[in-house]
Order: sequence, then structure tokens, then C-alpha cells
Amino acid sequence: MEALTTGPRDQRRCHVLEIPVDACRDVAAAAIGLHADGGGQIVTLNAEMTMTARSNVDLGDVIRAADLVVPDGAGVVWALARQGIKVQRSPGIELAWSLLNYAAAHGWRVALVGASPQVMDSLCDRLAEQMPSLRLDFAEHGFQDAGAWPELETRLRRLSPDLVLVALGVPLQEIWIQRMRDRLPGLWMGVGGSFDVWSGAKQRAPGWTSRLQLEWLYRLLQDPKRWRRYLALPRFAWSVLRSSKRQR
Repeated sequence: MEALTTGPRDQRRCHVLEIPVDACRDVAAAAIGLHADGGGQIVTLNAEMTMTARSNVDLGDVIRAADLVVPDGAGVVWALARQGIKVQRSPGIELAWSLLNYAAAHGWRVALVGASPQVMDSLCDRLAEQMPSLRLDFAEHGFQDAGAWPELETRLRRLSPDLVLVALGVPLQEIWIQRMRDRLPGLWMGVGGSFDVWSGAKQRAPGWTSRLQLEWLYRLLQDPKRWRRYLALPRFAWSVLRSSKRQR
């Protein structure tokens, strides 16, 4: 078993198929501690992203440089368990929502980037209703013309927010965040389809699918065009099993 190190925020950096992931007792506390230390990038790792990172050098480099890598998927939790490392699955959508609540309670400046114009409008309305004290200082959809991005990025850098949630899809959101947050404080986190769920445009998988580790099937039934993406899941499982055999 590999040696683990414990950081000041109760993080132990582990690896699944040579891609880093952090074991924490409380991921929300680790994220808030990261903010207190000056901020950083949070990545939510699942099996699909792990396989993408093995073939996409840029994404792999971003994850290795990230300040907090959360075990988002059941496959990652399973792979860690095979190394004798027990962690709780920490869905990124739940961590991001917890951080929004913390931001509302502590006066953090919040920025949202991504999703469609309709989703962003609905999300802003819902947040205003559900979190009236939230300081939402920046909210821009992700369907911008190429020429609009430099001005958007300049405004975001000048704002220097405490929390930035980005829904541009993997790996674009992770790579964009790493470039944007250079020398900036605050927490920066890719949230994938979370804006769609929070806005009401899509439904999150029911709890029973999570308990049976079938959330992927629910998402596939909602959006059959995703089927190619899920071919990564059996490849991930096979790669973990082969890796375990080599380590014995």
C-alpha cells in the first residue's frame, strides 16, 4: 500500500490509476479551509474523468496541480477501497451547494459561469428565492461568442470572487479554471451539469440509484446521446482490476 501524507486540511493524497484524489474526513471543511489558506482549484473526480485524464495530458496535468480532488464517483471510491483506503463518496453537486450556503451565510462574493442562457436565468431566479442573502456578483452563461470571452474574463478577474462555480463540461471547465485562477484567491470548482439540476431543467438521479450505484443509468436514460461516454466505465473497472493484480 502506498504511503499517504496528511495535509493541514486533513487531506491525504492518494492515487487511482496514477490520477490523484484526496481522502478527507469532511470535504466541505477541507474546501473552506482551502479558502482560508488563500483559495485554490477543486476537482470532482469520477471514473469517466479518470479515464479521460489518462489520455488527455492537459486534463491530467490540471488534476495533478489541483488543490483538492474530491472522490465524486462510486467507481473512484471502489478503487480506493481496493487499496485499503476507505472514503465516503462526495458528490460534487452536494459540495458545491454546501459552499453556496456557506457563502450566503458568510458574505462571500460568488460568481457563476456556464450552462445555457435559459438555465442561467432560471438558476439566478431560484437562488434569489432560496438564498436571498447570497452575494451573486457575477453570472454569465457559457454560450458566449468567442470574442466575448476576453472581456468576460477581465471582469471576473477584477471581481476576485470568493467562490467561482463553472459549468462548461469536462475537460474544458477544469482547464479554463486553471488558466483563470492564476494568482487569484477564492475557490474555483467545475460543477458539470449542476446548474441544469439546480435550475430545474433536469432532475437529479433518485437516491436509490446512488445506493445501487446506478446513477449513470438514470443519466443515460435522461440523455441517451451520452452512451459513448459511459463506455469508459467498464474500461475503468478493468484497468483498476489489472492494476491491483500487478501490485500484488
